[in-house]
Amino acid sequence: MSVAIIGPGAEARLTWNGLCDALEAGHRLPRAAIGDTLLSRGQDRVLNRTAVIDGLGQLAKCATIFPGNGDLGKPTVNGSVTLYDDRTGELTSLIDFHLVTKWKTAGDSLLAARRLARPEARAILLVGAGTVARSMIGAYAFAFPGARFTLWNRNADRARAMAAEVPGLVVATDLQAAVGAAEIICTATMATEPLIKGAWLRPGQHLDLIGAYTPTMREVDDAAMARARVFVDARATTVHHIGELMRPIASGAITEADVIADFYDDPATFARRTGDEITIAKNGGGAHLDLMTAHYIAGAARD
Repeated sequence: MSVAIIGPGAEARLTWNGLCDALEAGHRLPRAAIGDTLLSRGQDRVLNRTAVIDGLGQLAKCATIFPGNGDLGKPTVNGSVTLYDDRTGELTSLIDFHLVTKWKTAGDSLLAARRLARPEARAILLVGAGTVARSMIGAYAFAFPGARFTLWNRNADRARAMAAEVPGLVVATDLQAAVGAAEIICTATMATEPLIKGAWLRPGQHLDLIGAYTPTMREVDDAAMARARVFVDARATTVHHIGELMRPIASGAITEADVIADFYDDPATFARRTGDEITIAKNGGGAHLDLMTAHYIAGAARD
């Protein structure tokens, strides 16, 4: 079997609508088997993720997360992605790590926002000035035409540098005020203590939480979780693994039963009920989503 080498040039063949369709189709297949291994050296981490979906194939993804790389002008996250044949287990594709990660991460939260944010939402706040925030601009712009983007970052110089490269992006200096003015709030940081306070939120807002991925990390406080209807991409990779859920459950602010749905549940359940409710979607980004995304990319590149 020949092995396809798929680089960043394949991005020209991808669409956000195509990816969302692929993610929804993947969640109609048998539930994925997944396995994660996380190793640490100080703040640096190596994360190995594997997934098997009957009818789709197998994937192995190795990621290195080096927070200090930003100061060196290098990507914080690097790694490799390998895709295997569903029937034989043979290697079929080596896919650019950053391509898979960009589209998986943004597509995960985009799918949630399409279901949970008010359709007329246009004021979008990005918290964090990294690679993910850049990806979310393109993803949200697809689903919410005419969206207006505001950026807040702890390091104001990085926020201004990003705004200089992205037409129309406005930099906020007051996070509380920016949260109050937003209709969609997207957090993509390395925070270990909450940045967003529940007291700042107002009816009708939707929050996509992306950054936290370990038990010690979180981006919103207990009050925010308690005020919102809470959704996750997958219970198996979030509820007992990420501080965003673990800590408010441990404090009693919410219970495990307050997690209303994940993407494997009926889409009618993973939905906004009224215009006034606050919704939160936690993006855990499990390997099964990498597999669905990699399979979509490989198919688009092959076609």
